[in-house]
Amino acid sequence: MELNKLSQKLQFRLKSNLPGQGSQWKMRVKTDKIFNFNTTEEDAIQSAVLILLYEKNGKIYFMLTERTETVDRHRGQISLPGGSREINEKLSSTATRETHEEIGINSDDIDVLGALSPLFVPVTGFIIHPFVGAINKKFELCPAPEEVAHIFSVDVDELIHDENELEERRNLRGYDMDIPYFLLSKHKVWGATAMILSEFKTVLKEVYDA
Repeated sequence: MELNKLSQKLQFRLKSNLPGQGSQWKMRVKTDKIFNFNTTEEDAIQSAVLILLYEKNGKIYFMLTERTETVDRHRGQISLPGGSREINEKLSSTATRETHEEIGINSDDIDVLGALSPLFVPVTGFIIHPFVGAINKKFELCPAPEEVAHIFSVDVDELIHDENELEERRNLRGYDMDIPYFLLSKHKVWGATAMILSEFKTVLKEVYDA
């Protein structure tokens, strides 16, 4: 499918009811331990991320980043470009601004197609607003060296294929946990990023071959 055609379908689909929490929670970390966090959705820090689609050699991709070991949060983790909202900033603008700051793509070249469901992350106190965008212009990546160690691209077909949705048992912070993850471009993508991509996968499957 061409990017322009997929973009039109996603733009239309994202205006309707979204799969929401049920789809997100398929990739939620599971443990028998009950944690109590001193954070609430009402007081959460507002943030936004961007799933940015682009076309190359007849295939459609989006970008993920590997965080450096020097950032304040999510060191070494795989993330979507994004960050905290500035005062009086539209959340969609947060997503495109942070994408520009982190990987160097001009915000004005990004066509925001719509939003997925917000995701509250109690362990960090953030509520993440995911947006889907597309870029049809040529671009050069320029990762912010203090934030981004590596940028890699994922073919949307990889995300759609269920064999790339896996789970493993791991010990985190002294607790045994079952961690669902996507294996994308040989990277294990889990946590909040996987939960966001899980909803995107559901939406993508609805429109990709329709």
